[in-house]
Amino acid sequence: MSESSSLVERLYQSGAKKTDLTHTPDVLSCLANLSNDEVFTGPEVVNQMLDMLPQELFSDPNTKFLDPACKTGVFLREIAKRLLVGLEPIYPDLQERIDHIFHKQIYGIAITELTSLLSRRSVYCSKYPNGRYSICHFDNSEGNIRFKKIKHTWENGQCKYCGASQSQYDRSKDKETHAYEFIHGMKVEDVFKMRFDVIISNPPYQLSDGGGMGTSSVPLYNSFIEKAKSLNPRYLTMIIPARWYSGGKGLDDFRNEMLKDNHLSKLVDYFDSKDCFPGVDISGGVCYFLWEREYAGKCEVTTHFNNQTVTMKRPLLESGRNTFVRFNEAVSIVRKVADLNEDSFEKIVSVRRPFGLDPKLSISTKGGTGYVKVYAWPENGFIHKSDIIQNKDAVDNYKVFIAKAYGERGSFPYLVTGKPFLGEKNSCCTETYLLIGNYPDKGIAQNVISYMTTKFFRFLVLIKKNTQNAPKGVYEFVPMQDFSKPWTDEELYKKYNLSKKEIEFIDSMIRPMEV
Repeated sequence: MSESSSLVERLYQSGAKKTDLTHTPDVLSCLANLSNDEVFTGPEVVNQMLDMLPQELFSDPNTKFLDPACKTGVFLREIAKRLLVGLEPIYPDLQERIDHIFHKQIYGIAITELTSLLSRRSVYCSKYPNGRYSICHFDNSEGNIRFKKIKHTWENGQCKYCGASQSQYDRSKDKETHAYEFIHGMKVEDVFKMRFDVIISNPPYQLSDGGGMGTSSVPLYNSFIEKAKSLNPRYLTMIIPARWYSGGKGLDDFRNEMLKDNHLSKLVDYFDSKDCFPGVDISGGVCYFLWEREYAGKCEVTTHFNNQTVTMKRPLLESGRNTFVRFNEAVSIVRKVADLNEDSFEKIVSVRRPFGLDPKLSISTKGGTGYVKVYAWPENGFIHKSDIIQNKDAVDNYKVFIAKAYGERGSFPYLVTGKPFLGEKNSCCTETYLLIGNYPDKGIAQNVISYMTTKFFRFLVLIKKNTQNAPKGVYEFVPMQDFSKPWTDEELYKKYNLSKKEIEFIDSMIRPMEV
């Protein structure tokens, strides 16, 4: 090891490799386990993201890097470590190399005043880079890690840039506003007077928008990605929640753009967020990606789940479908089902509020003339038939109901959905459940239930179900069947010509359901 390499290790000794004989805890690894609201990224994940980039970037003294959402400074620190090694032939003198890297190559925009201090401490070894302890001297107290406290711009009770609730974030000057400069009208080129080759970050995920019972939130990470793309970097990589795969609140346009963007060269997906962020549970998992300005083609998709890693190069959208198949092993199964060109089961699944009942409607504990049974949570009851707004023809028939939401955590196999159940005649349901068709014959309804309890059925639901919510759309990949008979997995596997390997994969993902 050269003398300068040894100095680099001492300067960034918290980044010691796992192969070192002594255990040197990395404070940024510890911080990565602290928060579920603003998730901190550990050095190991950061380096996996940096490994996706062409490594010659770290030997080029002209490469410019930006983290637009600095929290701990770990991205900039790990970039600096690679540059310190890669630029040694060009700048043999360590101090000259440090000065060049920190003054001309790495830049950050912190999300709060506290994270700006923490980031500078991680990168410059001093929270004030114009102080005596900084390893690189600047003439100001920020260096190249900027923080400017700004306010939201309110329109009709929400910020026009990020959608935050005015009632919650219109605060006094002494409190953090969470108005992140990068996505609030900032002209990055004018601030830093340059274009960036690489933009890399773990942006804030969401802010409360004041809806619902105070738990409703608006996503933010999509705004960071869209702003970063507008700067036209050579490379863009960010780690974000994976729930965007299925769209939803504030994410539909972003989802469509991402899945149709052939500049996405790599996508690394963690179904269980704890496999990426130990101790942090994020519904739907997390992912990180590499976007390349000069690339156009298929995406290399790597999936992590059940202690397995599988990589496949493929289009993000299946032919004829506006859906991303999350698991690589599922792609061949989805294609075999699609080959038969059958109608989708989604067509017989109701929308939210199948009978149009007012959610504030009072439910009686006793029935009587003109009343019908209502399946509801937490208890069933009775309502007057006149309260039913839609699907009135289903009331007097047999029906199949299933919960609109069902959540699971931990390792596979999963149930995926709640248990479907038979709705008797003269009944309806609240928005707790979805209506799956209506049938004059009880046997047909029971045959539908037999199909819905198969592993095959629930596996195809899993393809689109990224969170506990299970609306009508998650049934898109499920094909319709002839319900004059009941169904078993064995019959379905044979019908769709599934291989032993494909069946084993379904078995590993889905556990049996007893009705």
